[in-house]
Amino acid sequence: MLAIFHQYVFVNTTDGAALLVSLVTRAVLHHFHFHKPVSSVRFSPDGRKFVVTKENVALMYHAPGKRREFNAFVLDKSYYGPYDETTCIDWTDDSKCFVVGSKDMSTWVFGAERWANLIYYSLGGHKDVVVGCFFEKDSLDLYTVSQDGTLCVWESDTDLDGLVLKKKGADGGVRNEDDEEERVEGEEGEVIRGKADMPEDDKKIKNVRFKQASKHFFNKDGDFNNLTAAAFHKQTHILVTGFASGVFHLHELPEFNLVHSLSISQQRIASVAVNASGDWIAFGCSRMGQLLVWEWQSESYVFKQQGHFNNMAALAYSPDGQYIVTGGDDSKVKAWNTSSGLCFVTFTEHTSSVTSVAFTASGFVIVSASLDGTVRAFDLHRYRNFRTFTSPRPAQFSSLAVDVSGELVSAGAQDSFEIFLWSMQTGRLLEVLGGHEGPVSGLCFSPVQSILASSSWDRTVRLWDMMDSWQVKETLALTSDGLAVTYRPDGQELAVATLNGEIMFWNPNTATQTGSISGRHDLEVGRKDTDKVTAKQLAKGKSFTSVCYSADGESVLAGGQSKFVCIYNVREQMLMKKFEISCNLSFDAMEEFLDRRKMTEFGSLALVDEGPGDGDGVNISLPGVRRGDMSSRHFKPEIRVSSLRFSPTGRSWAATTTEGLLVYSLDGSMVFDPYDLDLDVTPASIRKQLRLQEWTSAIVLAFRLNESALKQEALETVPHEQIPLVCRSLPDIYVEKLLGFLATCLEKSSHLQFYMTWAQNLLMLHGQKLKNRSGSILATLQSLQKSIQRHFDNLSKLCDFNMYSIRYAAALSKQRGMKRPAAQEDEEDEGPSEEMSQASLDDDDMRL
Repeated sequence: MLAIFHQYVFVNTTDGAALLVSLVTRAVLHHFHFHKPVSSVRFSPDGRKFVVTKENVALMYHAPGKRREFNAFVLDKSYYGPYDETTCIDWTDDSKCFVVGSKDMSTWVFGAERWANLIYYSLGGHKDVVVGCFFEKDSLDLYTVSQDGTLCVWESDTDLDGLVLKKKGADGGVRNEDDEEERVEGEEGEVIRGKADMPEDDKKIKNVRFKQASKHFFNKDGDFNNLTAAAFHKQTHILVTGFASGVFHLHELPEFNLVHSLSISQQRIASVAVNASGDWIAFGCSRMGQLLVWEWQSESYVFKQQGHFNNMAALAYSPDGQYIVTGGDDSKVKAWNTSSGLCFVTFTEHTSSVTSVAFTASGFVIVSASLDGTVRAFDLHRYRNFRTFTSPRPAQFSSLAVDVSGELVSAGAQDSFEIFLWSMQTGRLLEVLGGHEGPVSGLCFSPVQSILASSSWDRTVRLWDMMDSWQVKETLALTSDGLAVTYRPDGQELAVATLNGEIMFWNPNTATQTGSISGRHDLEVGRKDTDKVTAKQLAKGKSFTSVCYSADGESVLAGGQSKFVCIYNVREQMLMKKFEISCNLSFDAMEEFLDRRKMTEFGSLALVDEGPGDGDGVNISLPGVRRGDMSSRHFKPEIRVSSLRFSPTGRSWAATTTEGLLVYSLDGSMVFDPYDLDLDVTPASIRKQLRLQEWTSAIVLAFRLNESALKQEALETVPHEQIPLVCRSLPDIYVEKLLGFLATCLEKSSHLQFYMTWAQNLLMLHGQKLKNRSGSILATLQSLQKSIQRHFDNLSKLCDFNMYSIRYAAALSKQRGMKRPAAQEDEEDEGPSEEMSQASLDDDDMRL
């Protein structure tokens, strides 16, 4: 549950815990617990109060102000009236009243202040759960929508200005008995209890009355489509309704004129929202993980995204780090843009879970392996499946690898213990590699040689030579079952994750073990609700299931059956940092110890069988149950990391987890990290060198201080014609740092030609020295290539779309630059003057 007002965000969880978050500082300002699930939250338009509904009560709190308070949630009033759970809230524009819908098919209007003529008002007229209730603009007239597709229009006999504030001690201090029953002052604020019958009219003031003006039905005859979500835009009088079949309607109120209708999904529309101007409408489908933004006037999509509606199983980075491809248990392959975080293509050709994905070296082909027995290749230019690789006998592929040239595709089977090799060009099966005595768990090609490494549950890693008739070159014996294998980026080291929780390092050239890391204690496994042993005992059976090297090869990233991802230093064989991927307690195995409130004398409540027995009939809930069907089964997903990959740029890494696709950035731009700092290195000295036009020394000082703003100021102050001279005189140690900073600036800056000139001069003047240490600066060069490639793609698309406009502008500029003869200009000047004089004579004749 989420509610936003100005700089505050109100977040509520399913168990009643609430957070007040500041959008400015992104800090949690206050914690609160309602002890019961909250159904809806809504701030008042003036921002002074907000209403929270739980069960059948509506609680009105004072909204937190700008001054600091010990308790940010101060209860003002409690409103009772509905007999069942509340579903929706809406306020009037002046924050004087609010309306609450309920599951008992009733709608209640409450006064936010002590109004003499409106304390509460109950509205009926529906035969199903009220889904939405909305006030008209600057009026007490309202609309209510129910789940069976019924719209009721209610008119009030009083305007908002007609509400009379009740004075304390009126009528000589005498108060009616009804008021005592309806308003009760308690420790938790004022309590207002509504009744089915309306309050009696005062002798001097007449109470507000509502009447049903009209009633409309969304469903046609014989159509039983449940209405699941609704939203109303007061300025345009547009009502948006979503249904369980994936259809939505737009109606203009109060006439109930259908604007248009469209089907956007095959699943239930869970939520609807309209933007402030009323032009865009957002729809959410929870089962499909789908989000859609629709521009209703032009009838076009503004935004359309759909994630994996099941667990993600694998991911891979493109060679330039610009794209990420993921495969999930929903048999879909999705490609994501790392800059925007949006999915731009989805492939649905697989019919079972996708177990592994990979990019080719060109970056334009995606290869995926699935349990349906196929390996498919997808083209990112035309967005099509252009190759499908299959085995002679049906097999379930659990691992995948593509060689550096992109010509060989290999996949390992988990049932036949074999490795299959195909040609990307022809699609033919080249060889079936046999020898493993267990399922093949991991495959990886060497980045520098035609050697394939395969790990298996038979406690071996085999190195296959692709140049020598696909023979086994070496067999590395492990201490436990192999779960994952990966090469270092330079191909000189091999890392293997085993079932006993270790990461073993091997030299593939000499087939000798160079080290190992025992990471079982670093996993910190949690205890599931159904586990009968402690988390300490469970940790003995947990291990890393995914490993990968960093871009420079100095660190290794490992994750598995835990909520932690560990980064180890390979040389020191020690833990550098641990990342906690989630704090969501709705997942299983999140905490080391079970909650004592869920423990009984017979053990955990999750182990208690509440089923009806051996009967094979349908579980029918008891009549009168108000908290849902207690016989329904609920599945609690376990937290785990299924796949890890480092970006080729070395600045980020990604993980597919139960939480989703997570991308962590290693960019420390917000951290003060100076290099070779001295007392003379200050912002004032840098700007002094710039005024003296000492460009090289100013850039060196800026990089020694290592603040992004100063580095950018020093670079952009240098004149364009001085860039080659500055690049030639720059020390070698700062060339690599400057290239990395240029890659960062190219992603965000609009000075494209300026920064491209810097990059070109640095690479041309220092190319030979950079080539000698290409291994250490590979991540920097790939980051630079990613930025340039992104600009190239955007500009090439823009130029292709506007080719003829550019040609016309170029031709026009050439014509404007040409000088015409003076005689021709005089003739052109005289021609219009003669015509004008003749036209003026004709006009005079007409007047006469």
